[in-house]
Amino acid sequence: MHPQNPNPRDIDRVVAVLQRGGVVIYPTDTVYGIGCDITNVKAVERVIKLKGLKPKDAHFSFICKDLSNIADFAKVSNPTFKLMKKNLPGPFTFILPGLHRVPDYFLSKRKTVGIRIPNHQIPLELVDRLGNPILTTSLKDSDEVVEYTSDPELIYENYKNLVDIVIDGGIGGNIPSTIVDCSGDEPVILREGLGELVF
Repeated sequence: MHPQNPNPRDIDRVVAVLQRGGVVIYPTDTVYGIGCDITNVKAVERVIKLKGLKPKDAHFSFICKDLSNIADFAKVSNPTFKLMKKNLPGPFTFILPGLHRVPDYFLSKRKTVGIRIPNHQIPLELVDRLGNPILTTSLKDSDEVVEYTSDPELIYENYKNLVDIVIDGGIGGNIPSTIVDCSGDEPVILREGLGELVF
């Protein structure tokens, strides 16, 4: 799939799979991710199993289409909104206080949720067509040297029997997103990743 200009028919095919509870692997502006429709419990359970996690330990982030629908899922203060506006779309995961609309498996013990708006057309168009955010979790490699698999052909070989679709959007990155915790009074960088935060 063309990373800047994906074919609408291809996007529709993937969305149809997501609507049926499918699990897909897709490129982002950082590393390849595994995802599904956040409203489909069975699909989320498949991802949890795929990642080898216990449901209570599974705190995933999700991809929103833009800042306009973030208020549906999280509490966003004015300073946080301004910070996000300066840095999104981009390689950041913002940790925000979650609202009860968010399914439980996305909320941490502190009732926070991770939100991404990647600077990549494929996941943004998937979310737009689907009408819901999609779960996102990085595709880790079992290799101890290479933390993230970036070659879509290798990803396909490793995951073709575990997921419904692997989207080839070209060679991916191997540096994850920068995680910014905005659930307290001041933003705190929890993980230095690809993005450099602009204040």
